[in-house]
Amino acid sequence: MLKSAEMRRQVAQRLRELFPKAKSWEERADVRIGSQAADLTVKFRLGDQERLLVIEVASLGQPRQIRAAVTRLAEVRRDLPQAYPVAAAVYIGPQSARILRDNGLGYVDLSGNCYLAFDQVLIEKEGKRNLRASTRPLRSLFAPRATRVVRVLLAEPGRAWRLEELAKAAAVSLGHSHNVIRRLEDLRWVMRGGDQRIHLAKPADLLESWCESYTYRANELTSYFVPEKVTRKFMAEVARVATAQGRRYAFTLDAGLALVAAHARLPAVHCYLEGDPAPVAAALGLRPAVEAGGAFHVLAPYDPGVFYGPLEKAGLKVVCLPQLYADLRHYERRGREQAEHLRREAMGY
Repeated sequence: MLKSAEMRRQVAQRLRELFPKAKSWEERADVRIGSQAADLTVKFRLGDQERLLVIEVASLGQPRQIRAAVTRLAEVRRDLPQAYPVAAAVYIGPQSARILRDNGLGYVDLSGNCYLAFDQVLIEKEGKRNLRASTRPLRSLFAPRATRVVRVLLAEPGRAWRLEELAKAAAVSLGHSHNVIRRLEDLRWVMRGGDQRIHLAKPADLLESWCESYTYRANELTSYFVPEKVTRKFMAEVARVATAQGRRYAFTLDAGLALVAAHARLPAVHCYLEGDPAPVAAALGLRPAVEAGGAFHVLAPYDPGVFYGPLEKAGLKVVCLPQLYADLRHYERRGREQAEHLRREAMGY
């Protein structure tokens, strides 16, 4: 994966090759346009007219990243109507290209494909193969220990971190934290300021990529019958018993969402619990059940990182917002819809 500065340099070079007769060529990186920071702008004269291209450089040209780029470029077009918005990536395949064209946007990649259509200009090249296919799958970035770093970043998206602070918060070694950050920098999901502090550049892209590699089913689940309808009173009892036994706990899925956002339905309670769930269930007087018949479900954490940065709502602990979102995304009971509700109501990215 190319470093961000090198990626911008190659995109600018590719554009210059496509406009060999352009004069007064001017390139600028990280330009503020309204509420957006454009990765690259290119201004030049073609004939007697001045042109301005605003380029969003995507780390990956897959449809998910391209849809996110479309949203950002649409805002650029609204704030700067005289500019022509362009998406750029190492490779933009047919599906991503169709998304961009349907939205009236241009694109260029480093594999030889492009579509640029503005004023009297039309440059179109397609059918080129991905010349730089990645040999490093994203899945390795979302292995359990690596995800601790990702979760910490997403839980505080506006914070600028020193690497040592990040490693300590994520409970990983300095070397492991460095490797994760280097990979995130390659993908342009994090950036470093002049003081070398690390901050998230595209939290939404990072969150969605994590969700593609994770499901709450990665955690071992044990279910129990609950004699009465589950309520917040029942959740408070779970919290009381877990705390009395010295266990870490955190509610998630429906139960977590009910505490964090306006959400009336509570068909079941899912709770991360440290250690063997049997003593907690015994103290609550609960009998084991198959999942379909149970209303209380204990998740044995696939990694202790799930307990990072718990929220406290009405005296009860809930997993941090990115963990709650990731759990909901693949939840069978309207999970995607509920995840988007959480994002709108509480997350801000």
